[in-house]
Amino acid sequence: MDWNHYRFRSLWTLPAPPGAVYAVLEHPERYPRWWPQVRDARRVDDRTVTARVRSLVPYALRVTLVGRRRDPAARVLETTLTGDLEGWARWTLVPHGTRGTRVLYEQEVRARKPLLRRLAVPGRPLFRANHALMMRAGRRGLAAHLQAV
Repeated sequence: MDWNHYRFRSLWTLPAPPGAVYAVLEHPERYPRWWPQVRDARRVDDRTVTARVRSLVPYALRVTLVGRRRDPAARVLETTLTGDLEGWARWTLVPHGTRGTRVLYEQEVRARKPLLRRLAVPGRPLFRANHALMMRAGRRGLAAHLQAV
């Protein structure tokens, strides 16, 4: 088993139509406005964003996201990640009920940050819990942001 390899999957239900949710998610440089753990995000060019994220565990991860699929008709956003984490992440949105959206977030990455690699075996449960907390806060932040807009 590669202790530095992670697969994450989160499912969110949001009280907003898929088009509105997609319009927010397609701008990762704006995530810090509604997602507290995304501490900084800056657009480099039309496909690239650099970001710094930090959740409960006291370390920050720096990643570069390069868009590899942006499909508003299918409501899919996919990026390649490099930096402290290397791999990919994908948002897939489908209608839910009459006015809501079900959002599937999938991520498959390898830890590249030396501290994460050294602590891979004893820290793995903590790293997974940390990710779950970050995703829960992201869902709450996005839901509040969508209601405010």
